[in-house]
Amino acid sequence: MRLLRLSAARRSCAGARAVTIGGFDGLHVGHQELIRRTRSVAQRLKLPAALLSFEPLPREFFQREQAPARLTDFRERWRLLQSLGLDEFLVLRFDAHLAQLSAPDFMQLLASVGARHVTVGHDFRFGHRGAGDTAMLRQQGSQLGFDVEVVEPVVLEGERVGSRQVREALAIADLPAAQRMLRRAYSMRGRVRRGEQLGRTLGFPTANLAMHRRAVPFSGIFAVRVHAGASGGTMAALEGWPGVASLGTRPQVNGVEPLLEVHLFRFSGDLYGREIEVEFVAKLRDEQRFASLDEMTAQMHRDAKAARELLS
Repeated sequence: MRLLRLSAARRSCAGARAVTIGGFDGLHVGHQELIRRTRSVAQRLKLPAALLSFEPLPREFFQREQAPARLTDFRERWRLLQSLGLDEFLVLRFDAHLAQLSAPDFMQLLASVGARHVTVGHDFRFGHRGAGDTAMLRQQGSQLGFDVEVVEPVVLEGERVGSRQVREALAIADLPAAQRMLRRAYSMRGRVRRGEQLGRTLGFPTANLAMHRRAVPFSGIFAVRVHAGASGGTMAALEGWPGVASLGTRPQVNGVEPLLEVHLFRFSGDLYGREIEVEFVAKLRDEQRFASLDEMTAQMHRDAKAARELLS
């Protein structure tokens, strides 16, 4: 899959393509249906199948600190999209210039990126203050050289699936519900970095992943499975390695930035610098502050025991 970075000022890219447009945070079953329809049209028209999204997401640009927690950061979206059969990932930088673009000018932007067929969700809006909608897109798209398909929402168990619904499920640790909407277990991905080594001194060495987002959709202590590809021929791939993880701001050390710390059971290799995926299996408890390190260590042993039992 080819990655193309664009902006409102520099947006032309050679060739024609079938395009689906949106935020695609989480890549849930609704997003997957948009991608499936786009691939089908692209195959019929003998064009590349492309996804056009934004970075940062529009609500992150407008709402800053009040924006909803991201389900997937850029790395995670990229990795997930690679498995969905697209040919191109077009990333449009969302900045003040793009935010001021009128709805007609946004449609011109679509033409300039070579759109010949555009697939969007039923609630898609575009242009300054969301002035453009699917009716406008359909009415005027043909004048700019592209057809438009509007896809109705995907419904599971009587409820529309959207990124908000996935966040709500995660917020109450309903991981099975999130998995149904995502059609996969919820996970986070990143490169392992060196931490403060506190876990190692307590007998619980951890792989630490920085969260490249302002907020995470949930927090707490979790039973997890870790996945990683082989590394340079020296480290074997990890397939569902069991462990226990802490996701949050670490109140014990007065942390501020969210961090994911993973302890892999019976693991002795070096993970520094490796990209790993952490699959959340079950929530054990909320984060908490302890009166002493001894009290915290005792609880960590209880958490590890509970995670082993869940994962066995």
